[in-house]
Amino acid sequence: MSWTIIQQSLPEFAKGFRLTLWLSLVGILGAMVVGIIVSLVRYFKVPYLAGILGAYVELARNTPLLIQLFFLYYAFPVIGWKMSAAACGIVGLIFLGGAYMAEGFSGGFNGVAKTQLESGKALGMSSWQLARYVVFPQGFALSVPALAANVIFLIKETSIFSVIAIPELTNTALDLIGLYYRSNEYLFVLVIAYAIILIPLSLILTWLERKVRYGTFGN
Repeated sequence: MSWTIIQQSLPEFAKGFRLTLWLSLVGILGAMVVGIIVSLVRYFKVPYLAGILGAYVELARNTPLLIQLFFLYYAFPVIGWKMSAAACGIVGLIFLGGAYMAEGFSGGFNGVAKTQLESGKALGMSSWQLARYVVFPQGFALSVPALAANVIFLIKETSIFSVIAIPELTNTALDLIGLYYRSNEYLFVLVIAYAIILIPLSLILTWLERKVRYGTFGN
C-alpha cells in the first residue's frame, strides 16, 4: 500500500466524488417526485393511469438497472433519441428509483386511517384536497423508513454507471487500475469515498426516522 499513490490519485477521485453526489442528488429528487405522483395516482385509483403506472412499477423493479442503462444508452439512439451518458444515468436512476419510491410512499399512504379520509369527504374535500391536506402529510411521515432505505440503495446503484463510461467514483477507480495496476490503493480510496458519503447520510436518516417515528421532529 503506497500512500504516495493514494495522494496522487485524490484529485481524480475528487472529480468522481462530486459527480457521484450530483448524479445521486438529481436522480433521487427526480425519483421522489415520480414516486409521489405514481403512488397518489394508484392510491386514488385514477382510471387507466393507475393500471399503466402499476405496470411501470413492476417493470422497473423487476429489471436490473444495468439492462435499463444499456437500453437507454444503446437502443434509444437507434430510434433517434440520443442522450449523453450522464443524462442516461440520471434517467435510469429516476426510472428505477421512482418505482421503489412509489412503493415506499404507497406503504405510507395506505397506513393513513380510513376515518381520516371519511372525515375529509364529509367536509366536502375533493380528491386533490384529500391528497394535499390528509393523505400526503401523514403518509409521508409513515414512508420515511422506506424512503431512507431507498436513498441509500440508489446512491449505491450509481456504481453501475461505470458501464456507460460515466466518470463517477467506480469508473474513476477502474480507469486508474487499468492505467497503473495499483488495485489495492485505488480500491481503498473507492471504499473510503463511498463510506464518506453513506455513513454520515445513514446516521442522518436514522436520526430522521426516530424523530418522525416518535413525533419529536421540530422539537
